[in-house]
Amino acid sequence: MTDPVVHVIARLIPRPGKAEELANAFQEILAEVRAEPGCLLYDAHESRDAPGVIMMVESWADQAALDAHGRAPALTRLAARFDALLAEPPTIERLRRIG
Repeated sequence: MTDPVVHVIARLIPRPGKAEELANAFQEILAEVRAEPGCLLYDAHESRDAPGVIMMVESWADQAALDAHGRAPALTRLAARFDALLAEPPTIERLRRIG
């Protein structure tokens, strides 16, 4: 049987001068997202190799939980700010565990 858990890595590059604001925006939603049904892991990290770049490490119980997260209030509020905060659209990779 295939593991239904969906792991996600998202890379968000801030506009010049917006790194702190982007990091704070994620801090504001962490608790709310972590309480969403099916959220197994939702952690924000700053890249050591590219300071200011936010890397989200996420795990969702299944694709339906991830889809619901995409429509949830916390993420939609944050996404509404992406034009002002991000230099380019987020890069999102969905992963499945192989070992």
